[in-house]
Amino acid sequence: MCGRFTLTTNQFDIMDAFHLDNMPEDYEPRYNVAPGQNVLVVIHDGNKTKAGTLKWGLVPSWAKDPSIGYKMINARLETAPEKPSFKRLIERRRCLIVADSFYEWKKEGKKKQPVRISLTNRKLFSFAGLWDRWVQNEKEIVSCTILTKEPNDFMTEIHNRMPVILPKEAEKEWIEPEKKDGHRMKEFLLSLNDEKLVSYEVSSYVNNAKNDGPDCILPLV
Repeated sequence: MCGRFTLTTNQFDIMDAFHLDNMPEDYEPRYNVAPGQNVLVVIHDGNKTKAGTLKWGLVPSWAKDPSIGYKMINARLETAPEKPSFKRLIERRRCLIVADSFYEWKKEGKKKQPVRISLTNRKLFSFAGLWDRWVQNEKEIVSCTILTKEPNDFMTEIHNRMPVILPKEAEKEWIEPEKKDGHRMKEFLLSLNDEKLVSYEVSSYVNNAKNDGPDCILPLV
């Protein structure tokens, strides 16, 4: 799974990387993004790419209770085209969830050691995401989830799942606004080559979602 990540990059570099005209006014670097919080997302509206903030933890449009979002921070790519919560979204509501690293907790005996993971060849990247809009009694929640897949050789040593990280050249096709067959989009993502990852251990300070600052990413000495 992917349960925490970072986005420490300044807004101008993000705008340049994703060809954006503007950014959300409240954007600020984040060192410990957690489920239930707002995340920076990029979509294509049919004319251009646009950035906005969505709540992390998918609340399907048909859900009776919005608290279901805390159980849906991730979606398994392998089954997304068949699942009621994700089938329509992988066809129509695909997004980029912007990040520059993510955390995972590696089991070491009875202990779980937090590890920060990033790409070696570029700082900014995006997770393949899905989004939906929930409206009930004049309350609206627009939310998203991160697609995950089986781990590659690097991630196998750390966890049994990993987020789908899009190569730069695949981002445009992923967020094209046209309706696309969900099974084809699944195969498209599974066919992409993984970029090289690097990791290092960090302090258990990051375990607490309330902690958000440069101390979260300091290497463990």
